[in-house]
Amino acid sequence: MFLSIIFFHSSEYILALAVHGKSNVNLKSLLISPSYLAAMFFSLLEYLIEIVLFPGMKEYWWISYLGLVMVIVGEIIRKAAIITAGYSFTHLIRTNREENHRLITHGIYRFIRHPAYCGFFIWSVGTQIMLCNPLSMIGFAIVVWRFFAQRIPYEEYFLRQFFGSSYDEYARGVPSGVPFVK
Repeated sequence: MFLSIIFFHSSEYILALAVHGKSNVNLKSLLISPSYLAAMFFSLLEYLIEIVLFPGMKEYWWISYLGLVMVIVGEIIRKAAIITAGYSFTHLIRTNREENHRLITHGIYRFIRHPAYCGFFIWSVGTQIMLCNPLSMIGFAIVVWRFFAQRIPYEEYFLRQFFGSSYDEYARGVPSGVPFVK
């Protein structure tokens, strides 16, 4: 679990540096917030309590392996999104179009409109399945989904402003990648 978190954030930071350069990357690029830290703390606490009180819950290796597969798949989807979008990818939603900002519709974006969000959703829920943490799995799924259900319409408002009918046409044909978010 700790290795997956370290790899996720360090590779995210390195990719951000490679794409945007040192002047445009800061600690926010690691995507670590107080809420995120609290969620990870609760997850660790749940794991420790359950392993002491209900050790049998942690012995379903096939569930842990399913979670590991989800972590890997989520990681691949997210990193493919970052690499494919290149400079057009940022961690913060752009509210002003920059000269070199392009609508990305190739690569993984051909199949998923928001692959970075999709990848993070799969990755975060997968970390909890990997730990056999039922409460945190449900909590992560709800919290991350709600975050993206609010963020995607906000981001797409600006994408429609930047790219007009091109974005509308693209959005009609490609799912968001986050379940139940149109």
